[in-house]
Amino acid sequence: MLLDQHSLFIAIGVSCTALAFTLLATWIVARSETYLLTWSTGLTLTVLALLFYLGIERYDANYQLVTFTLLILGFGLIYRGTIQFCAHRSSWTVTIAATALGLVPTVIAFATGYTGIGTALANFAIALLTTLAAHQYWESRSEAPLLMVTNALLYLMTAASFAACGYVLLANGQYVLTERPSNWAEEFNSLMVIVGLTGIGALSLTINQIRTTNRHKSEALTDPLTGLLNRRALFDDTARAVPQNTAILLMDLDHFKTINDRFGHAAGDRVLRVFAEVIFSNIRAQDVAARLGGEEFCIMLSSSSPKAASAVAERVRSTLEGLTFQTPEGIIRATVSIGVAIRSTEPETLQAMLNRADAALYRAKADGRNRVHISDFHLAA
Repeated sequence: MLLDQHSLFIAIGVSCTALAFTLLATWIVARSETYLLTWSTGLTLTVLALLFYLGIERYDANYQLVTFTLLILGFGLIYRGTIQFCAHRSSWTVTIAATALGLVPTVIAFATGYTGIGTALANFAIALLTTLAAHQYWESRSEAPLLMVTNALLYLMTAASFAACGYVLLANGQYVLTERPSNWAEEFNSLMVIVGLTGIGALSLTINQIRTTNRHKSEALTDPLTGLLNRRALFDDTARAVPQNTAILLMDLDHFKTINDRFGHAAGDRVLRVFAEVIFSNIRAQDVAARLGGEEFCIMLSSSSPKAASAVAERVRSTLEGLTFQTPEGIIRATVSIGVAIRSTEPETLQAMLNRADAALYRAKADGRNRVHISDFHLAA
């Protein structure tokens, strides 16, 4: 043989152990990422299988079956972790079905004395599980194309190495084994397990770190109470020029302090959350909305017009006016005043539009609140 198989198995055990500990440590820091724990558990079973395999000096069919059972269960958990990681869901049904599809025939073959066929079936079972894992990464490639596709390819190559082990046994007519298989496919498989699992683990941790960074960035730009953007996200550069036909709607809930004082802050927060839902339901996907602070909100409409912007503002105002909030202290009826500014043909910065919308909002309040007022660009200029 070109390579020492015993040394390769030790290398697999060391790399899988290191990866399992890394995943476990990462999960301890981020408990919500349960796929890390699932992967770590799967790799631990794989390491146990290798330890069991290396601890037996002579071939024994029963011990061999225990080894393959641990391997299939380990790769089954790795597949489940991949579903959690890529599809953001947890499906025990699919995992159990795929694992049982490989494990049951393997056990039957060993129980009937066909150890070579059982060994081939075990390899095919792991090839199936790794192929399914590759499919998960391929389906999720849009998130991080290069990393996801690379992981899919590594899984497919690992699957091919396991399939090759099974194929060689059947092709050589080794239906009953009296010693451990030793051929080119076994060497190829050992190398691919080292390269594949280590590479997949490293790339998956990289993707996980990218997700964490993006999540923290998103949280920094999102209002935690309403789910809308915050002031920083919407107005990061107020000096920039605003595209033509952009509309700014500044909104302020009327007498909101009175709501908090009379009904409590929990009731006030409920009003704010519902108002955010009203905003969401009245804007398009390309529009953005933010909570500027307290009871102040803003909508930025793209490719709008005075008529369309006024219609959105009036829908928001009338929808909120028609809502009631039942509380132990009584019924809350909230209203909102809205100031609208629209950029037509004249060049204008975001700050200038905000100033006009704010002036229009002040006018709406001065005129009695619970109304919409539209800024006139020429009068403001």
